[in-house]
Amino acid sequence: MHKGFKCLDISSGRLYISRDVIFDENIFPFVDLHPNAGAQLRKDFILLPDNLYVGDVTCTAPNITNASNDSCEGTGSDFADQQEANLGPDMVGSGVATNNPGAGSQDDFLAPIDLNPGVDSPAVTPASLGLTRGGAGSAPAPAGASVAPTAPTPASVSPPASPPRSSTPPGSAAASPSPSSQNTPESPPSSTTSPPRPKTRLQSGITRPKKFYDGIIRFGYFTSAGEPQTVQEALDDSKWKLAMQDEYDALIRNSTWHLVSPKPGANIIDCKWVYKIKKKADGSIDRYKARLVAKGFKQRYGIDYEDTFSPVVKIATIRLVLSVAVSKGWCMRQLDVQNAFLHGILEEEVYMRQPPGFEKSPDLVCKLDKAIYGLKQAPRAWYSRLSEKLIKLGFVTSKSDTSLFIYRRQQVTIFMLIYVDDIIVTSSCPEAVTALLQDLKQDFALKDLGELNYFLGIEVQKQKDGILLSQGKYAKDILTRVGMLSCKPVTTPLSVSEKLSSQEGDLLGSEDSTQYRSIVGALQYLTLTRPDIAYSVNKVCQFLHSPTTIHWTAVKRILRYVKYTLDLGLRIERSSSLLISAFSDADWAGNVDDRRSTGGFAVFFGSNLISWSARKQATVARSSTEAEYKSMANATAEII
Repeated sequence: MHKGFKCLDISSGRLYISRDVIFDENIFPFVDLHPNAGAQLRKDFILLPDNLYVGDVTCTAPNITNASNDSCEGTGSDFADQQEANLGPDMVGSGVATNNPGAGSQDDFLAPIDLNPGVDSPAVTPASLGLTRGGAGSAPAPAGASVAPTAPTPASVSPPASPPRSSTPPGSAAASPSPSSQNTPESPPSSTTSPPRPKTRLQSGITRPKKFYDGIIRFGYFTSAGEPQTVQEALDDSKWKLAMQDEYDALIRNSTWHLVSPKPGANIIDCKWVYKIKKKADGSIDRYKARLVAKGFKQRYGIDYEDTFSPVVKIATIRLVLSVAVSKGWCMRQLDVQNAFLHGILEEEVYMRQPPGFEKSPDLVCKLDKAIYGLKQAPRAWYSRLSEKLIKLGFVTSKSDTSLFIYRRQQVTIFMLIYVDDIIVTSSCPEAVTALLQDLKQDFALKDLGELNYFLGIEVQKQKDGILLSQGKYAKDILTRVGMLSCKPVTTPLSVSEKLSSQEGDLLGSEDSTQYRSIVGALQYLTLTRPDIAYSVNKVCQFLHSPTTIHWTAVKRILRYVKYTLDLGLRIERSSSLLISAFSDADWAGNVDDRRSTGGFAVFFGSNLISWSARKQATVARSSTEAEYKSMANATAEII
């Protein structure tokens, strides 16, 4: 097999195979082919349309070639028999008398073809095409001689048509046709149909899943069933239509926008509906949620947005506040702000198109007075509005975490943790929490969810003298997503003797690499309540840029360990000690690729673990002592 492009030398008609080719689309060399090029190109080019074929007989024009091997080679008795069989008895029986001495020569093959055959068109016969029954040495008919036609069969008799035109080229000496040839009835032209195309199994609805034998698990995208994909599909369902109407009514009540005529040159952004089925911790359906979201990616900096940063509470702060509340026996309440982003006040002029399915007038657009989901500045506007309200009520922000608000008056202490629109409130006085909720409901659509039981995907289970933080439902969702819910569990997340390296294994494909990063990112969120997999997850996170089959095997081992410990969680118990203590450790040059060390620490509040870390150090340690000091410095910074 040759690799390259087939190139034609027009001067000699010779084919060459070359890899170094320059394509010139301004030159058309096949307008006038060399006479020798026709036979050589028939194996490689198919330029003649199917409707110009007469059986298997093919004639070529100056700029038309055919890929058939036996296209116009009228030599040999086998070829003549084949052509006679293709043309049929009618075509063979209606001969045409000719005195052309060049009949059967190359000039006849290069004669133009009539693309619109009608009643005046001559009957195509082997004689008109220069085909004879003789072999390669057969001589052409002499001048003045006529070929007696074969009597047609009764089935092929047809009314006489106009006399056929002679195939003799202009300028050649030819005798007039004999009377017998003039009275010969013309047979109708044979119409050939192209063979039917084969019907594939896919057209018949027969499919078979492809099997892979490389050890890599292929899994599809994880989607929630029952969520509509289009606006019309949602409007046709009563449940989703009611959810859309509730969202639209809330936007109108909140005075989120007012309709105006668009300004010339104004940046008008689009919006869309997002549908989500909210589920409880046990997996049952809680409610159907439809949310109107602006397409903020069409905003332009300096025109309709500026600052976008909005702080959220740290997970270590949540564990610390819950440890304090459990140790002192305080109440813990969970709040939810409905349409939280809609309460933010916008400082910029933002124009948005009307919501799909709720258009009032096609010539008007929405000028946003308050923030809406999807805008780049929406989280910041909501945080600014809520923090201003809490400061007016007497709260102060923590210096270490700006999403923690603290209230102290005499014997009353209130801690409020804010993560966007999810809020945790714990206080030494339950009546103070009730009074706080009454004040907040005056400005926000606040919903009291009662005792803390499910927050940010973390299940909070009350136990004797404490609580248990777990992510069992989230872990099952990960295993289901990968298709390893029924896998064989293991008792350890990572092999002690195995050292992962970026140089081992075969690189994953583009799609598999994307899925690798997705699963590892999900495992990172699982470490919020699982310090036992923090080190192993951090190891596989170091190869996100170029994962290999060895790294994917390590991820599957972690998933098998998660299967073994689905109900494992972080326990926070009542503690009489409020002492903060930390423990740190580090190896030395443990990474085989860059010789950097891995350090870790664990911070305790009394007997409760509230913070931990296991990650590779930023610089290379020149000794084990230096690696230990770096790990200790990181633990100290976490405490402070």
